[in-house]
This record gives sequence, structure tokens and C-alpha cells, in this order.
Amino acid sequence: MEKVYFIPDDRLGIQIPMLEREWEEFSESERSFILEQWENIRGSIPTRIQAFERCIVQKQNELYDESDFERSCDLNWEIAALASCINDLQLWYRLNQEVDDRPHT
Repeated sequence: MEKVYFIPDDRLGIQIPMLEREWEEFSESERSFILEQWENIRGSIPTRIQAFERCIVQKQNELYDESDFERSCDLNWEIAALASCINDLQLWYRLNQEVDDRPHT
């Protein structure tokens, strides 16, 4: 059975780390594999953020023309949820681990 290091996050549209033990407990080859996979996932985050931003702009445009108060409230909640996704993606994007804990000289 293949080890699982990442699980899908449907809300964010990316795979997120699911490490069942401390980083230091992984072998160097496991760390390298995990980091390689993470860098591939991490590389897709800016595209995901842009997609959420486009949705926000679309909903803001709808909100601008919306006269129904209840629908306006719904649109505001949807915009806030999308903004929350962007914030979480930015946090994941900044997440980084070192493969090699030895000092570099």
C-alpha cells in the first residue's frame, strides 16, 4: 500500500499535507519525495488564487447591480468565503520545509 502524504481539500482545490508523524521522523528520501510533491502542489497555488479572485470580481459585479437585499447578503457571504480561501491558500503557499537540516556552508 502506497503511503499517503497529501489529501484533497475540496474547498481550496489543492492537495494539502497530511503527515502522520513529525518531520524529523521521516527518512531523507521520504522528505525529498514529500517536498517534491509539495513543490508541484505549491506551484499550482497562484493559479488557484487567480481563479478565486476572478470569482470575487464576478460576484462584486453582480453585487453592484443587485437590488434585492437578501441576494446582496448572499453575495457578500460568497465573496467572504472566496476571500477566506485565498487567505488559506496564501498561508499554504508560504509553508516550506528544509530537506536537509544540516547547516549549509
